[in-house]
Amino acid sequence: MNKTISTLGTKPLAPGSIKPITTTGSSLFFQKNSLKAASDFYRAESKKRLKSCNCTSEPERKHSRDSCFNCQPSDISEGDLNSLIVSEIATLSSTNEFKYSLIVSKQMVGIFLTIWIRKELTQQIGHLRTSYIRCGIMGCLGNKGCISVSISFGNTSFCFICSHLTSGEKDGDEIRRNSDVIEILKNTQFPKICKTLYSWVPEKILEHDRVIWLGDLNYRIALSYSETRKYLEENDWDALLNKDQLKIERDAGRVLKGWKEGKIYFAPTYKYSYNSDAYFGETIKSKNKRRTPAWCDRILWHGERIQQLSYLRWESQFSDHRPVCAKFLVDVLTFEGGVKR
Repeated sequence: MNKTISTLGTKPLAPGSIKPITTTGSSLFFQKNSLKAASDFYRAESKKRLKSCNCTSEPERKHSRDSCFNCQPSDISEGDLNSLIVSEIATLSSTNEFKYSLIVSKQMVGIFLTIWIRKELTQQIGHLRTSYIRCGIMGCLGNKGCISVSISFGNTSFCFICSHLTSGEKDGDEIRRNSDVIEILKNTQFPKICKTLYSWVPEKILEHDRVIWLGDLNYRIALSYSETRKYLEENDWDALLNKDQLKIERDAGRVLKGWKEGKIYFAPTYKYSYNSDAYFGETIKSKNKRRTPAWCDRILWHGERIQQLSYLRWESQFSDHRPVCAKFLVDVLTFEGGVKR
């Protein structure tokens, strides 16, 4: 059985087909009215299907793992699901070719993380927990930071991290981003569950078997605007990647040591003019407002038995970033004790 994990891009909708709404958290989303019922339906379906704990309770296996009586109830999306991304995927889910159930959907200011799974695999999911780290002004605002979700798939633990790190392209800003990463790894703490003698569920990010980290990591290219533009025009990605701050910091062991990232074969994903394929600096005259193109948007992973199948960017003009997508093939340990892919 193949298990794939991927981030999904969405195409911009036609003008007039969406309208802004304000969620219960006072955040601005865009939603198609015709899809609200679909989102609500999949939220209800997920609650019916998802278990908070899948620890075995068979008496003959009691010595290897006790049944879990102290698990917290599953937290299926406390936030408003009426976002563009959730609604569009829900529409796809209603077709015969695309049958997915919503596991969780969380938002913190501009950070949004949603996880879906094929319906026939829902019973394999358990131990759903979330954690939030705020790295904004004074550590109080949620405009920078991360949302982390911990789940188990069979007997394999997964952690998904969606982050927005400190911005800026001045010398030394990469150190602030390193600090954000260190803070996230240190302070992310998932609630304790399965408080039985033989049960154990990871509470820290690096305790998980498989970890996927994605989002706007905001690392820049350590070159001038003119030098970067020169290499861009030549499609010389290697020259640009050699000056990529995230690569430099990782190679030096200052951040995300032991993590992996696939080879980048696509153009920098930031910063674009809205509704345009032109980088922001190409459309303005003021040098002070220019932004040097960079690979701000990244996907990394940690853990064994993870194979990346693809790593690419999605050509959507919905924002000043281009979203990136990845697909993975992952080995998991089933409840029966076997290993499947």
